[in-house]
Amino acid sequence: MFSMQIQLGWIKWLVLPAALLMTTTVWADKVRYKPFILAKTAQSDLATAVQEAKKNLQAGQFQVVGEVTPYDNTHILIVTHPELLTQAAKSEFGAFGAAQRVTLTRVDNQVQVSFTNPTYLAHAYRMQSDLSTISAGLKQALGYVREYGHDKGLTGEDLRDYQYKWLMPYFDDRLELARYKSQQEAISRVTKVMTKSGNTVNKVYQIDLPGKDETVIGVQLKGKNNDDCSSDHYIMSRIDFDKTKSSAHLPYEVVIKNGKVYTLPAEFRIAISFPGLSMMGSNSFASIMCAPDSIKSTLTKAVGGTQEEEF
Repeated sequence: MFSMQIQLGWIKWLVLPAALLMTTTVWADKVRYKPFILAKTAQSDLATAVQEAKKNLQAGQFQVVGEVTPYDNTHILIVTHPELLTQAAKSEFGAFGAAQRVTLTRVDNQVQVSFTNPTYLAHAYRMQSDLSTISAGLKQALGYVREYGHDKGLTGEDLRDYQYKWLMPYFDDRLELARYKSQQEAISRVTKVMTKSGNTVNKVYQIDLPGKDETVIGVQLKGKNNDDCSSDHYIMSRIDFDKTKSSAHLPYEVVIKNGKVYTLPAEFRIAISFPGLSMMGSNSFASIMCAPDSIKSTLTKAVGGTQEEEF
C-alpha cells in the first residue's frame, strides 16, 4: 500500500502522457547538455582524493563553502567563485545557482571525481549567463572526461522551460515554506530551528548573494533512518543506480529571499538531476513517489514553517 504522503503530481507521472516542451525562450543554442561532468577516475583512497580536489579547486580560485558525507564512500564539496556569485546576483532566484557541487565517490576501488555541469544548471535555473567560464574553470582545476546523466542531453531551450512531464512543476513553481519579517530574522531563525530539528536536517553551507537580500542554504536530509522517504540515502539508493554515480544531485537547498523561505518542488529538483529516469519499474520515479510530500514536510519543519492541513 502506498504511503498517504504520496503527492498527486508524482502519480500523474504514471498516468499522464508526456507533452511537448514549450520553447518560449530566446536561447537558440542547440548544443545538448547533461547534468554532470566526470572529471577523472582516481586510483587513490577517498581521503587523498578529497584533499587533492580541494587543493586544485583553491588553485583555480574556487572557494569550498561546505562539505558533507551523505553516506558511505561518498564525499561532496560545495564550491563557489566570485564570478559565479556575480552572475547569480544578476538573476532572479539566482541563489539556486550560486554553488556548484564536486563529488568524490568510491566505486570498485576507484574514486570518481565529478561535478555539476555549470551550463546545464545555468539554463535550468534561468540565469542571465550560461556560466561557461565557470565550466572552463572547473574542467581546468579537476579535469574532464565526459558529460553524463542523460543519454541525449537537453538543449538550453529545453532546460529553461523544463518540466518532467505535463502538469509537472517548472523552475518558477517554487514552494514557499515559511516567511519572516526580515531577511536577517529569517536567516537567524532558520539556522536556529535547523539545529534543533532532531538531527534529521543538517545545514551544510550558506551563501549570501552580494547586494541582494537573497541567501541559499544547503542541507543534508538525514531522515530518521535510511527508510525515511525524505532522506538522501533513501532516494539515492533507489535512483542512483548507474555505475557512474550522480552524487552531485546532493545536497538539497532552500533559498531565503526578502524574508521568505523557498525550495524547489522535488518533482523538479530531482528530475533536473535525473531527467532520463523512467516513470515506472524498479529504480524509477515510482520507487520514490513518497519523496515530494516527505521532503516538503521535512524542510518546512526545518525552517520553522507551518505544515498545511490535509483534508
